[in-house]
Amino acid sequence: MLIRRETPADAGAVHAVTAAAFARSGSPDVPETRLLTELRASEDWIPALSFVALVENVVVGHVVCSRGRVESDPVLALGPLSVRPGRQRRGVGLALVHTVLGAADALGEPLVVLLGAPGYYARFGFRPAEEFGIVPRTAEWRAHFQVRTLSAYVPEIRGTFAYPEPFDRV
Repeated sequence: MLIRRETPADAGAVHAVTAAAFARSGSPDVPETRLLTELRASEDWIPALSFVALVENVVVGHVVCSRGRVESDPVLALGPLSVRPGRQRRGVGLALVHTVLGAADALGEPLVVLLGAPGYYARFGFRPAEEFGIVPRTAEWRAHFQVRTLSAYVPEIRGTFAYPEPFDRV
């Protein structure tokens, strides 16, 4: 498996992987694919933090961090993380998350926020966001709302987190 930055040529394959990973039975609509399309067109898209996983030169996974905010402080929002169903539980997601966290740290970002399964993301050092004084706009998210601090973290980053605007529409 190779993890590398996404290129413009990968967009179609990333769309297909995301659609397969988030497909819902009985519904042709996959909001996560619309989210990626809208994020790419927004000023909050960070090309340096969009990675693909390739096996035999075929895209089998994707992860992205985009620009979110805690009050006025810029931070990162992780997601979506997508792995082709036939490749799940084989370390693809693990490799993608480690890669994006390392890249974000190298870029001097202070922290990464996500909404996800605590049991899965704890292995990467994610902890409940409330421990850091960071809360979601939607109270129902609190049990799954998590933060991973990076080297540039400062405890003064506190308050309400806002995802990039495309998340509000999807």
